[in-house]
Amino acid sequence: MQFSEQRLRQLVNPSVDTAALAHQLTMAGLEVDAIVPVAPAFSGVVIGAVLSTEQHPNADKLRVTTVDIGNGSPLQIVCGAANVRPGLRVPVATVGAVLPGDFRIKEARLRGVESFGMLCAEQELGLAETSDGLWELPADAPVGADIRQWLALDDNLIELGLTPNRGDCLSLRGLARETAAVFGMAFTPDTASPVAATLADTLPVSVDAVDACPRYLGRLIRGVRAGGESPLWLVDALRRFGVRSLSPVVDITNYVLLTLGQPLHAFDADRLQGGIVVRRARAGEQLTLLDQQTVTLREQTLVIADQAGPVALAGIMGGLATAVTADSTSIFLESAFFQPLALAGEARRYGLHTDASHRYERGVDFALAEEAIELATRLIVEIAGGQAGPLTRAESPEALPVRAPIRLRRERIAQVLGFALADEQVTALLSRLGLALVADAEGWLATPPSHRFDLAIEVDLIEELARLYGYNQLPVTAPQARLRLTPRVEARQSPRRFKRALVDLGWQEAITFSFVEPGLLQLVDPGAQPLLLANPLSAELSAMRTTLWAGLALAARHNQSRQQGRVRLFETGLRFVNTPDGLQQQPMLAGIATGTASPEAWNNPKNPLDFFDVKGNIEAVLDVAGVAGEIRFVAGAHPVLHPGQCAQLLRGEQVVGWLGALHPLTQKALDLDGPVYVFELDLAALAGDTLPRFKALSRFPEVRRDLALLVPVQQSAQSVLDVARAAAGEWLREVRVFDLYRGQGVPDGFCSLAIALTWQHPDRTLTDDEVQALRDQVLANLSETLNVTLRA
Repeated sequence: MQFSEQRLRQLVNPSVDTAALAHQLTMAGLEVDAIVPVAPAFSGVVIGAVLSTEQHPNADKLRVTTVDIGNGSPLQIVCGAANVRPGLRVPVATVGAVLPGDFRIKEARLRGVESFGMLCAEQELGLAETSDGLWELPADAPVGADIRQWLALDDNLIELGLTPNRGDCLSLRGLARETAAVFGMAFTPDTASPVAATLADTLPVSVDAVDACPRYLGRLIRGVRAGGESPLWLVDALRRFGVRSLSPVVDITNYVLLTLGQPLHAFDADRLQGGIVVRRARAGEQLTLLDQQTVTLREQTLVIADQAGPVALAGIMGGLATAVTADSTSIFLESAFFQPLALAGEARRYGLHTDASHRYERGVDFALAEEAIELATRLIVEIAGGQAGPLTRAESPEALPVRAPIRLRRERIAQVLGFALADEQVTALLSRLGLALVADAEGWLATPPSHRFDLAIEVDLIEELARLYGYNQLPVTAPQARLRLTPRVEARQSPRRFKRALVDLGWQEAITFSFVEPGLLQLVDPGAQPLLLANPLSAELSAMRTTLWAGLALAARHNQSRQQGRVRLFETGLRFVNTPDGLQQQPMLAGIATGTASPEAWNNPKNPLDFFDVKGNIEAVLDVAGVAGEIRFVAGAHPVLHPGQCAQLLRGEQVVGWLGALHPLTQKALDLDGPVYVFELDLAALAGDTLPRFKALSRFPEVRRDLALLVPVQQSAQSVLDVARAAAGEWLREVRVFDLYRGQGVPDGFCSLAIALTWQHPDRTLTDDEVQALRDQVLANLSETLNVTLRA
């Protein structure tokens, strides 16, 4: 919301400077984003009247003008503007004037003719980005007056960043009312008096959707001159609101909107077919809007219609077919109250955002519609002419919002604010906001005014007390509460510990959106049925993620497109999975990696990252969690992972995660340079339940036996290790794979897998016979269970 400081001070004028005014508004919750001058610095520019123009003797495109500036001595000025002519009133920069950019006006000789000043365009005064010729001022502009004073250009534009709950401040009147409350000043707005009807014509109005539109007012105005230009005061007022002038009727509706806060709409009455009806759209109906976009309407959309069909999206935008043009002579003026919930999200569903929808969605004062249409009618008749008909009403008072009293307790005020406010202070502060107060034994019953939709419960009123009292004046008190510490499960590691483990291994944490684009989600989780948002921020953020890979893939692509060849990203967060029992939120740990295995250095080989590099990092995290011995890596098949480079992580028989290389087709669809490896673990699976315990160190020597085994290729190394571990007895300290060989000497369908078994007794030295017996038991179990034999 942008407004003029001068126009605000005409309504309510606190005795503080601009900086203090902005500070107080910000402290009251109306954050000031910017303060900029209405016009750049310039001086020496007055209003002049062109008396005569003659062709320049030495230049076809120049004219020699005589200009009266009100001092009795007309000036000779050479001008090249195409629109210069006798009788024109324009800004004149006299000799010695300083224009924006420190451009000084001096006496000059242009192609042999003396010139004593410059006739100015709006652009040359810094009041417009572009100009077509001289700035043509109104015929009654006072000759000789300083244009800076005449136009009141010593003014500031203040831009506010309003929160969605303060729709009541989206107008000059609302800002003045709020400023008066903040500074403790009286404010009584001028109200528009009714316009006497000079025309008997009316247009029938009916409302079918009473729940959405309990009040609709309309008026016919005939004999209007819709074409032409708006008066300078109106154009200047709109400019200071940040709105450009279009035509008198449109400018007036915009002016009323920005001044009072009530959206209006004007229809070309001659293009309407029959009366007006406010109803819900019917399936398949279409409407071409003012921006020339044709939309197919939803059945729940509220529309303004005539006998032929919809002519406007209610509270959003009018239709092109009934728009007021320069040829319009009869208009139908609309002023209505639409319930905020009836229009919530409607504009966004059609890809629109208008000043009207912005206000209606936040709540417009339901008592303002009549005053707004009366003010607009008066201005249209004064500026564009015409005769106004009587006001047509379609109202259902029982459907209008009810401002129910809110209970406000003294004890609750002291509890929330940390100190007690005197009754007189509470009454004075809330009365400034227009609340009607009735005192009782516990406190007050406070009835909010019609323009404050955000006041509904007790804490809303306490917030208003804190705001007006001054946040910076609230006493600082330490909160007190009787809190019971929840027990911490010592056997369970915090996810923060897993994050640190990955960071120590060279990974970096990413934080991505929980909302993703449905098409992207189908690439990384085919067949998923995500929860689609009813009111998404954008189409790219419209589905709840069913896997963290979606956001990580975008983050990896973002890094690769910025010359980051080595990427290691992980994330902890929720995924959202639809199940027969409803939506489940599952905490996950996921990662994505690509590039070289080690950072670039003179002594590091530039080996590309492979499956086992990432597997080793995951095993390190499992070790930190204390569940490394409980989770197995088993070959699996996943629709987006590469066959042969894909593993399931199993805890018992439960799948708790996936690891693998992205399938080349998926990788190409994601526009990633590969190979790319991903993993995702259910954080609940990392919750160990075993406390670390000390185990005495044996003083006796370890005994190691290496076995070169012939293993069928369909068997996994994990299964060999599992069987060997189960058969090696209680003195086994470690079993590991240290070599894999395929080639000469190894039969087809087999591979040579070398494992090392290490035993150690806690109380004595193991004998060769004992170790040999254990070794033989391992080989026997491998042969019987997996058809694994000792390689000759």
